Amino acid sequence: MTLQQKSTKSTQTVRVIACGMIAREILAIQEQFGLHHIDLKCLPAIYHHYPDKIAPAVDRAIVKAKAAGISRIFVGYADCGTGGLLDRVCEKHGVERIEGPHCFSFYAGNAAFGAQWEDDMTSFFMTDFLARHFEAFMVKPLGLDRHPELRDMYFSNYTKMIYMAQTDDPALSRKAEAAAAFLGLDYERRLTGYGDLIPALTAAATL
Repeated sequence: MTLQQKSTKSTQTVRVIACGMIAREILAIQEQFGLHHIDLKCLPAIYHHYPDKIAPAVDRAIVKAKAAGISRIFVGYADCGTGGLLDRVCEKHGVERIEGPHCFSFYAGNAAFGAQWEDDMTSFFMTDFLARHFEAFMVKPLGLDRHPELRDMYFSNYTKMIYMAQTDDPALSRKAEAAAAFLGLDYERRLTGYGDLIPALTAAATL
């Protein structure tokens, strides 16, 4: 392949089909690295609570992208609780996804998360998105606003909250700490940045 051919390929549209919970982060990386040929299409963030919906929705989104003539496709999900079903969809269509079991892992860096996992098994993980939308995506869906007694039922096996911060935002840190207090958990903040999401997207942009 000539340099000119490689340059042309690198600027062809890449459809990234991603979880709505990481849309802001993908757009930030896109802007930071000039990946303007990435065409982001997000599935509903609420699928975070319904992982059985992810694989079928991604399947439909890939079919739709191919029907529109887009051949370069990347899936912006980790396994995310699909139990391998998302991998079957990716294999079926010959596309790749972000490596890792979930976003908490790839934000921390999959290798680092795996090495630390035994120490963090009783931790509840928070991201910028969840800190920003704690009430809408945690409190209300779990019914904690109507039935606060459910808190201990849901979170009694956790000992602390680990806020994996993608950005160094004091306002979000305060929200995350308040969320930990609301859940009755100890609080720890780790500034992870975007972790493995950066190499995953930059590699996808040159598929």
